[in-house]
Amino acid sequence: MPTAPHIKLLEDAITDTLTQDPCALIVWNDEVNTFEWVIETLMDICGHDEYQAEQCAMIIHTKGQYAVKQDSYDILKPMCDAITERGIGATVEMLV
Repeated sequence: MPTAPHIKLLEDAITDTLTQDPCALIVWNDEVNTFEWVIETLMDICGHDEYQAEQCAMIIHTKGQYAVKQDSYDILKPMCDAITERGIGATVEMLV
């Protein structure tokens, strides 16, 4: 049975919202990874310069987490996956 047009439009709107609305890439503190590894990862994956990566690492360490980048879900999800593949905790969360 085909989907009613108004339901399809609503599904498309929800999908667009999830993939296009601003999200944050959150990196989480742990007791395993070194500052150097987190800094190198932020530079390699997020494109941060050394100073920015160092500042993010310090905030992650002191606050327990930090939103290191904001963009759409589609942009941040591959970055999140690449960070977690390096053994660092990261999530993508919707900004409210």
